[in-house]
Order: sequence, then C-alpha cells, then structure tokens
Amino acid sequence: MALQPVPRRSVPENVVEQIVDEVLSGALQPGDQLPSERRLAEVLGVSRPAVREALKRLSSIGLVEIRQGDTTTVRDFRRHAGLDLLPRLLLRAGELDTAVVRSILETRLHNGPKVAELAARRHGAELTGLMETTVGALRTETDPVQLQRHALSFWDHLVDHADSITFRLMYNTLRATYEPALPALATIMAAEVGRPDAYQAIADAVIAGDAVQAADAAHALLEPATTALITALTELEESR
Repeated sequence: MALQPVPRRSVPENVVEQIVDEVLSGALQPGDQLPSERRLAEVLGVSRPAVREALKRLSSIGLVEIRQGDTTTVRDFRRHAGLDLLPRLLLRAGELDTAVVRSILETRLHNGPKVAELAARRHGAELTGLMETTVGALRTETDPVQLQRHALSFWDHLVDHADSITFRLMYNTLRATYEPALPALATIMAAEVGRPDAYQAIADAVIAGDAVQAADAAHALLEPATTALITALTELEESR
C-alpha cells in the first residue's frame, strides 16, 4: 500500500480518503486485511482514535468490515457500498470514469420518465410558476455550465413534486456526483440542455396532469442525448 502521513488538520478524513483511493484503485482487494489500528496510526502519523474513527466511516459506507480482535477486512464495494460512493467513483485523479458516466446516463434515462409521470399525478399548484421560471432560464442562458444548472433545477422541481423519498435520495446523490463535473460535461451535454422546447413539453404535460404524455416527453428529451453519449463513451473506451 502507498499510504502517506496525513496533515493533522484533516484527520480522520484524510485517512478515509487514502484508504478509499487504495480500494477503488484496486491496490486493496476484497478480502485483504488492513494493518492493525496501531500499525496504521504509525504509518499515517496519526493517533489511534483518529484511525478508529476513519475505520468506522469506511465501515459505514461499505468498504471494510471490522471484526473482533482488531481485524479489518476490505469488502467488495460493488456489493456492499451505497450511492454515496458515486461522487468518488466519477472523478478519480482528475479524470472522468467513462463507465460511471455511462451508468449515470442509463439511470437518468430509466428514472426521468417515471419522475415526470409521478409529478404529473401529484404536483402542487406552485409547480407551474417554477416550471415557467426554469424553462425561461433555459431559453435565455448562453453559458454552457449554467445551462446545465438550470436543467438540474428543472429536474429538482419535478423530483420534489413526484413526492417520492426514494427518487429524492437517488437524485440527491446523482446531482452531487454530476455537479463537480459540469465543466467537463458542458460540451457533451449541450445537445440536451440546449433544447428548451423539449423541457417545455415535459412541463406542459406535467402541469396538465397527463402522466403518460409527461413520461413520453421526458423520454424524448433524455433518450437521444443518452444514446449519443453512450455511443461516444464506448468509442472513447475502445480507442484507448
């Protein structure tokens, strides 16, 4: 393992970050045992309580299993971690992981129409004004990063009015994952966020309470860009 002493001002989060990096890079494999708390504290140059707190955090996100006798074993994050790991997976060493981008796009395409359908069935009266403001911003904005932010706000309102805590929590994670990458994604997302009429079609159907049309309009917005982006990502992966 290539663990380094960490600045005391960021203990124990830096301990967590280093071990997460080791797990996600494959340097630590499922089933591997971490050194003892005492040894980790020596290697990292921190206190044992800081190491203990870091291991608790790693256990809570599904990356390690802490057993009696000071034994900590790496878990398979693909089987045990939750959506809160997505932001760490999307951007690693300053580069986008294309496989993670693809999975996010596929999830959007699956969930977006259902969110629009539920919003059409359950929305409150205030959604009309929110939709008008957001679609208006999409029509007038020229900055590609801000266009993405307006699109995120559009979906944020729909998720609110879909009134589903599961979709809300999933959306929160996807948005937290997506936002740090907005500048990197600006070019490839331009074809989608630059279609205000498509957003208007969703808004009109939702406000009219037409659940079927709302789902269809959401699919019509998301599907072309999703297919094009997945194709581009596949070509990029094959060229490497």
